[in-house]
Amino acid sequence: MNKLNAIFIISIAFASINVSASGDVAKGKVAAEACVACHGAQGNSVVATFPKLAGQGEGYLLKQLQDFKSNTRQDAIMKGTVEPLAKDDMENLAVYFSKQTIIQGVASKSANITLGEQLYRGGNKDKGVTACIACHGPTGAGIPSAKFPALASQHATYTTKQLIAFRQDAHNTQTDASAPERNNDYEGMMRNITKHLSNKEIEAVSQYIAGLH
Repeated sequence: MNKLNAIFIISIAFASINVSASGDVAKGKVAAEACVACHGAQGNSVVATFPKLAGQGEGYLLKQLQDFKSNTRQDAIMKGTVEPLAKDDMENLAVYFSKQTIIQGVASKSANITLGEQLYRGGNKDKGVTACIACHGPTGAGIPSAKFPALASQHATYTTKQLIAFRQDAHNTQTDASAPERNNDYEGMMRNITKHLSNKEIEAVSQYIAGLH
């Protein structure tokens, strides 16, 4: 069984799980007031380096908050932000942002959309790059039950930063470096994919995702 088929099987299995909201939207809305400075009103960041949270899967959001608190995912700003949050607080924030509507993104006019679409929908067999569509869906909605994040309309700058951070894990291993990396992906899936991507490919697919809807 190849990796792509395995991902589809895993995705279908997760999608069959009944997932219900465990947080309180009203309490999450109050708590989210502290997030506006970086993530914008209703989770629609206007600063490209900060992610849009609106419409993101509840399970994925909760996992990221938990990972920031445990330092499994490292970010100085988020570490300080989540430090005082209890489990209920994080659940409330996750469900609140998951219920908001993301503002549609726009790709740069100079972006290589053809290359970005090719990678997103078809991957690159020669380089062992799995198509993004396998886990994130044809419209970039992700698979919430599997905690595979929604990508559509996300800032290209932020997506690029995350893909490079995943790729940095392989670079650190190969060169014995200690540059900032991201390694809280499921079974190393993103790290295995991004280690084969060039800067040009990362930029192209990030721009394609920004305009996906």
